[in-house]
Amino acid sequence: MDSGWRRSIGNVRSFVGNSMGGLRGGQNLASWLVAGTIAYYLWVKPAQDLKKEQQARALLAVADANEYVEKRKPIADPQVTGLIYGNKNRTDTPQD
Repeated sequence: MDSGWRRSIGNVRSFVGNSMGGLRGGQNLASWLVAGTIAYYLWVKPAQDLKKEQQARALLAVADANEYVEKRKPIADPQVTGLIYGNKNRTDTPQD
């Protein structure tokens, strides 16, 4: 009876150890450190930088609305340009 709970604890330790890559001690810690560093520089840091850039751009737009100019080209209306069938560059004014 006494060895039953010891065996179950051993099984849990084996499961946890195997699920974490099967490495023990310093190797396990080093591998998690490398994986965390890579994840930070691939996902977390770019998202934070983008958010800071968007906030700075928004503050600049609010500070002086006449001075700020968005540097993207406007998207053309596909119906006016003839990309969608049905409106072949007709004008909206009625003809007499």
